[in-house]
Amino acid sequence: MRKIIHIDMDAFYASVEQRDNPTLRGKPIAVGGSPTGRGVVMTASYEARKFGVRSAMPSATAQRLCPGLIFVRPRMDAYKQASNQIRAIFLQHTDLVEPLSLDEAYLDVTQNKAGIGSAIAIAQAIREAIFAETALTATAGVSYNKFLAKMASGHKKPNGLNFIPQEQAQNFIDQLAIHKFHGIGDKTAERMKVLGIHVGKDLREQDLKMLMHHFGKMGQYYHQIAQGIDERPVSPDRATKSVSVEDTFLEDTGDFAILDQQLDALADLLAARLGRHHLAGRTVVLKVKYADFQQVTRSESSAEVVIKAEDLAAKAKAGGASRALERREKLIVLSFINHPDLLHEFLDEFAAAEFSSPELDSLRTQIINSAALEQSLDMAMLRGHLLSRGFGPVVDGVVLPQHPFDP
Repeated sequence: MRKIIHIDMDAFYASVEQRDNPTLRGKPIAVGGSPTGRGVVMTASYEARKFGVRSAMPSATAQRLCPGLIFVRPRMDAYKQASNQIRAIFLQHTDLVEPLSLDEAYLDVTQNKAGIGSAIAIAQAIREAIFAETALTATAGVSYNKFLAKMASGHKKPNGLNFIPQEQAQNFIDQLAIHKFHGIGDKTAERMKVLGIHVGKDLREQDLKMLMHHFGKMGQYYHQIAQGIDERPVSPDRATKSVSVEDTFLEDTGDFAILDQQLDALADLLAARLGRHHLAGRTVVLKVKYADFQQVTRSESSAEVVIKAEDLAAKAKAGGASRALERREKLIVLSFINHPDLLHEFLDEFAAAEFSSPELDSLRTQIINSAALEQSLDMAMLRGHLLSRGFGPVVDGVVLPQHPFDP
């Protein structure tokens, strides 16, 4: 039986700020943009969360919920430094470390460097070492697979340690509210409730065929986790599948000349980043977020690999910049995909999308029923529909910037 640990730092960005600035301790703070502009909360301290402040929330909304909220600009270098210290502690115990973001990771300690038989003891030692070296707290979940380890940590935040043994796993899952399952979002949970699925026991009693009919290939995943089955390995060497750059304007703009110039600048940055990672690929993606926080994407693919900045800019513009940049903009993101097999992952997720329209239902039917995916699918149209309805982040051509928001 495997021994898996899920480590999740507590309100990581906010905790680093409170650690480094004693005047912020015990106060509600939000790391992110200003509420007077178009800022967004990246993470909030636990003092702020009591007021309903959450990550990815517009800063203006957060301030209305918590009038005394203190906004702090992010310091990514400080967060990366702390993350590197934490990662070094993980590696003292095992090389099987799968980082999910700067502040979260899975560890497989079945075979560990110290030969310690207890995963609980290792998790506690890691938490103590993190606090001793960084003055930050972490929550740990321990179980025999990734799903249950993740669920275990989520039930003991902040600064906790939770263990779900195999003999108690099914009872835990059966009683778990469906919206609390990792991998089941709010909209999917609502669809499940309409089908009479309210807790894990309800999900476990569903037929696999029924789940796949309603949720596509994700139905198989739901069927397995409801029985406590998750065979996914801890993968320390996940390949880089995309590289992206972005810029947020201090003031919204509809001036195409300014936007065109900014695309050129982003293309230069993206080319430099590709060079550092020694990557090349064939799909360039442009994402634009409007002043009302709606967003669209456009993409352009090429038979030849694209590396040079001028080619990246040309592809971004050919991919529909003139159509996407039709309103006042707050954000432009340029992404680059270097793994063509992402199409399959993207379509797997799309098959279980929570919204509906005649065009999308037709495509979903093609995807679910097709053994060999056709490249003739209108992916640009599909991506536009997905993101306009808030479905994201998505893969294959719509890889949004992976900000490590705290849960």
